[in-house]
Amino acid sequence: MRVLFSSLEGSHFHLLAPLAWALRTAGHEVRAACVPGVVETVTRTGITAVPLDSPPWYEGLEEFHKEAIAHFGTADQDRGRDADLDAEGGWADQLGYESVIVPALNSRLNSDRLIDELVAFARHWQPDLVIWETLCLAGPVAALTVGAAHARLVSGPELAMQLGTRRAFLRLAAEQPPEHREDPTAEWLDRTLERLGAEARFDESMLTGQWTVDTRPASLREDLGLPVVPARYIPYNGRSAVPSWLREPPARPRVCLTLGVSIDSGYGLWDLDTVLVGMLDALAGLDVEVVAALSAPQRAHLPPLPDTVRVVDHVPLHDLLPTCAAVVHHGGYQTKATAEFHGVPQILLTGWEWVTESMGAAYEKQGNLLSLPLREFTPDRFREKVAAVLGDPSFAAHARRLRRETEEMPTPNEAVAAIERLTARHRKGRRGA
Repeated sequence: MRVLFSSLEGSHFHLLAPLAWALRTAGHEVRAACVPGVVETVTRTGITAVPLDSPPWYEGLEEFHKEAIAHFGTADQDRGRDADLDAEGGWADQLGYESVIVPALNSRLNSDRLIDELVAFARHWQPDLVIWETLCLAGPVAALTVGAAHARLVSGPELAMQLGTRRAFLRLAAEQPPEHREDPTAEWLDRTLERLGAEARFDESMLTGQWTVDTRPASLREDLGLPVVPARYIPYNGRSAVPSWLREPPARPRVCLTLGVSIDSGYGLWDLDTVLVGMLDALAGLDVEVVAALSAPQRAHLPPLPDTVRVVDHVPLHDLLPTCAAVVHHGGYQTKATAEFHGVPQILLTGWEWVTESMGAAYEKQGNLLSLPLREFTPDRFREKVAAVLGDPSFAAHARRLRRETEEMPTPNEAVAAIERLTARHRKGRRGA
């Protein structure tokens, strides 16, 4: 069969690459559709890329997007996850969220131009299956337009801009009079399908997938009432090499600090330089060795650092984290999943982009991490969190439990047979024109 992967950003494609190769080595044709800036990332994996003539996703984000992040990064802490709010106040809150998330994020990430390019290729190539990362809603649009099956690859939480609030929205919408059941998400995607001349119209599978390929251990998943194909998360760090210093065991407990690649000193919502210096100063007060994996823009304004801090531009987390007693990070899915893969306790900083405070609170229930909202950040509070994770053996015990759960999951290769069966069940017999 023909399988089309769709991803918005290079590091996001790293999540898809192991499954893409599992399908390829099972004999299926595989393509990965992406914007020009991601083509090299895809081709380095050995998967064939399909360039889409569309600008990078971040060019479509405007000041309204930053304002939305600043608001919902804290408001959802009060709203709560699937909270049983009163019908009037709860409905207004959830409708307001849906009314903002479409213009501030989803329709920006999935512009008309990107969708048109992806649909044009799908009409040409006629895939049997489209596999899309959670935020790439152009994927299900293309699948429905040409009659392909489609699945969402899940590697993060069903919270915030994902499906936790959507479930609450649908529950409260059903309690409203029919004339007051606005649905901005459905209206946007319906208009898009109609504009493309598709026979299909919006249904919830455009947000959930007809089924999910889920890389999380079973204890971290939410039940959406849909088929789930478990596929073990396989760390993939792109083109990388193991530095010689990493071959030597650390003299003290090693703590990794990483903030991904998308956050720099121009971020705007937080003073990154102040937070970074505060974190490094706090860690210097502990008997630990620090490896700070920071991009050039992130480390541009750092002062001289003590010998106990090693600043590196890039080091493969798959090789670094097994040597660490803990990892401090910004909530990136790959960093979190790689830490779980290796059984490493975590300290999560919430408030970057759409990694919200309620995400951190929900994550803490796993038992293997503590979270700290950036709006509450001080060096002393941060040091306390790190010291607690290092000093309390229960965090390491829960991290090892999640590692065992991960090891028991099917590999991507072992998941292929289930994907083949579900594709045969869901794809249409007739392709769109």
